Amino acid sequence: MKISVKLFTILGIFFVVVALAYTVWTRGTEWVGIPGLFALAAMQFMIAYYLRLVDKEYKTGVDDQDDGEIREYAGVYTRFAPWSWWPLGLGAAVAVVFLGVAIDWWIFIIGIFLGMFFVTGWVFEFSKGEHKH
Repeated sequence: MKISVKLFTILGIFFVVVALAYTVWTRGTEWVGIPGLFALAAMQFMIAYYLRLVDKEYKTGVDDQDDGEIREYAGVYTRFAPWSWWPLGLGAAVAVVFLGVAIDWWIFIIGIFLGMFFVTGWVFEFSKGEHKH
């Protein structure tokens, strides 16, 4: 994990430098590429931060060891709910949101509320009922 954290941090710094150079090059007049490059840098830093948090939880990974083998990565990493219908509903809600963008605002709002419902259900899926942890 430490290697991945360093990689994404370096990528984030690279994209900040590229975004600043692009801003100077275009004299700050281009309003699509500049925020896009800064957003790309922010995403790299968010991934590096997430990997740093995961590294604190799982400690030394196989990729941090000099003699680590790929097969040592085998095993269960997290919980997976193959019976869950929440992702399907969330996909339908996203489809309604995009339909609302194309047709009218009230369909968009319905899709947003559907999306909030399905995301909440998915997040709290393991908090109650038969599969409570």
